[in-house]
Amino acid sequence: MTLISPACRDALQNWLDGRRALAGAADHTITAYSRDVAGFLAFMAEHHGGGQGLAALERITVSDMRAWMARERGEGLSSRSLARKLSAVKSFYRWLAEREGFEPTAVLSTRAPRFQRKLPRPLAEPAARDVIDTMGMQSETPWVAARDVAVVTLLYGCGLRISEALGLTGADAPLPQVLRILGKGGKERLVPVLPAARDAVENYTRLCPFKAEPTAPLFLGVRGGALLPRAIQGAMAQARMQLGLPSSATPHALRHSFATHLLAAGGDLRAIQELLGHASLSTTQAYTGVETAQLIEVYNRAHPRA
Repeated sequence: MTLISPACRDALQNWLDGRRALAGAADHTITAYSRDVAGFLAFMAEHHGGGQGLAALERITVSDMRAWMARERGEGLSSRSLARKLSAVKSFYRWLAEREGFEPTAVLSTRAPRFQRKLPRPLAEPAARDVIDTMGMQSETPWVAARDVAVVTLLYGCGLRISEALGLTGADAPLPQVLRILGKGGKERLVPVLPAARDAVENYTRLCPFKAEPTAPLFLGVRGGALLPRAIQGAMAQARMQLGLPSSATPHALRHSFATHLLAAGGDLRAIQELLGHASLSTTQAYTGVETAQLIEVYNRAHPRA
């Protein structure tokens, strides 16, 4: 950050403050934005021979952008990570150009490197049920086995992220028919809770030796502290080994399976988008592996006709 001029630092901080206040970006997202854009600004300052003010940012060329991207790739950055950094830089530049009144074409026209989006493959419905059953037989401690079953049932039965399931508190038990979930970026959504999920959580709370405090985590570790994601990831790894499932059978794959199986059963793509908490329908399309023909079919079935 030492190469970045005070004016550039102030502009970056003002942009971050705006993202936090207006877009509701989460703290870890703001931290990533800050790191990515600050690294870009530092490179440009060094590339042009030292700290310069905002006027220098207006003169950035396509050649400058190529030099930055080449340096990032030379340091081993993946295409996916570079695309994420470029997205943050472009967002900052759109804001700066509107504020300062300059044309940001060189930055905004820079193409992100292509990368293959990696998504967990869904489990077949029988395999998903087998995973839940196996999780209930792995621990010799009944309440721990019930806990693991409750968590994975929420992932598969409600489409929760593991962080969302582990973010539930004692005040959420017994589970209502509809859960209010605070997801990525502070976005709130309503998720129906299946009877199987309510029963699994009720069984866990009944067996758990620790009292469920309203403000404390609902799911606890063996010593009474908050349950960590790696405990569920480890239990899932053990279950897939016993069942002979591929390494892609992770806790997140259960959420993926929830969406895929719901769509296969005739669920509406837009409704699934809401349940998953996706900002874009295209994300849900990719996430569920929907083919274009199937997407058109869903669209035609749901579109209001005159």
